[in-house]
Amino acid sequence: MPWCQIRVARISRKRSEMMDYLILLAGLALLLVGGDVLVRGAVGLAEKLSIPPLIIGLTVVSFGTSAPELFISLKAALDGAGGLAVGNVVGSNIANVFLVLGVPAMILPLVCKEDGIGRNLVVMIGVTFVFMGMMTNGSLGFSDGAILFALLILYLYSQFRNAATARQEAKDSGARKGGVGDYHDEIDNVPTRVWVIALLLIFGLIMLPLGAEFTVTSASNIARSWNVSDEVIGLTVVAIGTSLPELATTLMAVLRNKSSVALGNVVGSNIFNITAIMGITAMVAPLPVGGNIVSFDMWMMLAATALIAFLAHYGKTITLAGGIVMSLVYVAYIVFTLVT
Repeated sequence: MPWCQIRVARISRKRSEMMDYLILLAGLALLLVGGDVLVRGAVGLAEKLSIPPLIIGLTVVSFGTSAPELFISLKAALDGAGGLAVGNVVGSNIANVFLVLGVPAMILPLVCKEDGIGRNLVVMIGVTFVFMGMMTNGSLGFSDGAILFALLILYLYSQFRNAATARQEAKDSGARKGGVGDYHDEIDNVPTRVWVIALLLIFGLIMLPLGAEFTVTSASNIARSWNVSDEVIGLTVVAIGTSLPELATTLMAVLRNKSSVALGNVVGSNIFNITAIMGITAMVAPLPVGGNIVSFDMWMMLAATALIAFLAHYGKTITLAGGIVMSLVYVAYIVFTLVT
């Protein structure tokens, strides 16, 4: 091949790779914005329909904030890139602890203390072990997904019962309105006009699948150009991107001196990632689980789970030094994952 043709081929390949990066960023942006507007629209609609705030907080908000991960996982599974779907969930649960809690702690101390979080910690640890046990089989099938989704239903039912009881006790004692099940610490500027709600829902439902399409396609192309697996891209680039909403929420919670909201968001997100996202996705299509995830990454996920459980159980405070260490551990994990 003449030298000029080789040069043209190289330039064309570099431009193609650059486009993949730009499309990936655009896809993640669409997912983040789409998830946000969908949640606001869904909450506004739920309030218009007079759905109790307790149910909105436990279902609409929880499912809505996990929408980016869900759309990515479903798209990846249907496109035959199930490894990306599994990697996204495992990587997100790792990022939710070391990145989402570590970075805000470098700005202000993050107090890991919240009344009544003990049950959620037990659930988080329990579903993590169940998920790990399923992954050791090398794949996740319909029955695995059904079990995880059933655990989600039981968890939501338990949350509803506990929150309803606490709300009634607060009402009987004359406590102020809010507290358990109140979602307004997480979702600001809930729309009240019907046309605004409709627009937000429409835009959200358009942007999420479009963002998933861009993200999965470009991430798979980048994985091939880097000569790494879809799982690795899911564990790193995609996981970081889909964890940005939790990071933004945590930063705002810490700045507002509401660390308990930040802690609850991370614990709840980790539970939903496993039970809802993996549960639904595995019921739609079988998901292969790579050897590296079983031999290393899922143990890193367990370490992250154990760390947040320890911090929350003993009400520890993550200081500047702790935030730096957690962030460095996460950077080291990303580098190790990409080079091995």
